[in-house]
Amino acid sequence: MKGTRILLIDDETDFSETLAERLEIRGFETELASDGEKGIKLVKDKEFDVVILDLKMPGLSGIETLKSIKKIKKDLPVILLTGQGSTKDGEEGKKMGAHDYLIKPLKIDEFIEKVLGAIHK
Repeated sequence: MKGTRILLIDDETDFSETLAERLEIRGFETELASDGEKGIKLVKDKEFDVVILDLKMPGLSGIETLKSIKKIKKDLPVILLTGQGSTKDGEEGKKMGAHDYLIKPLKIDEFIEKVLGAIHK
């Protein structure tokens, strides 16, 4: 876990900041992007081990952001976040190259397990 670099792309800044804090306590390095465009720029400019991407965002949707990320770094694992039990969107994202998806609210232990699984795949 120590030194694992995670990019969180989510327009809900309170959620992202809280999740980043919880991850950093556990030794992860996190960077935040509040929308798809900023996230794509960070993927171009920096190295990450995994991207956590919200599906529902203003501007570029999570699916559009996922497509762009996969064009830039095909093998970079992306885990999608969906709300309100939206498994359909998560499954659609997996068909488009996402490693997996999680439903908000997150259980931190399940989340970390998915992150580590994506990195070590």
